[in-house]
Amino acid sequence: MTAKHNDEIFTGLGNRLKSEREKSKMTQSEVAQAAGIHVNYYARIERGEENPTFEVLHKLKKVLKMESDIV
Repeated sequence: MTAKHNDEIFTGLGNRLKSEREKSKMTQSEVAQAAGIHVNYYARIERGEENPTFEVLHKLKKVLKMESDIV
């Protein structure tokens, strides 16, 4: 995988999380707190700047009540 490909993956993930968060009418802070992560870390995930662990992705999926897999 190239760096550009990774950037596209992380940006797509961030966009999906943001969309789900907005559907849930939650703030970044609310999602982060419920998932047990720092709000700045969550904001970087949404912007596609972080490579979250599977554990963090699983927590976010539960908080946002996402039915389909995000990874």
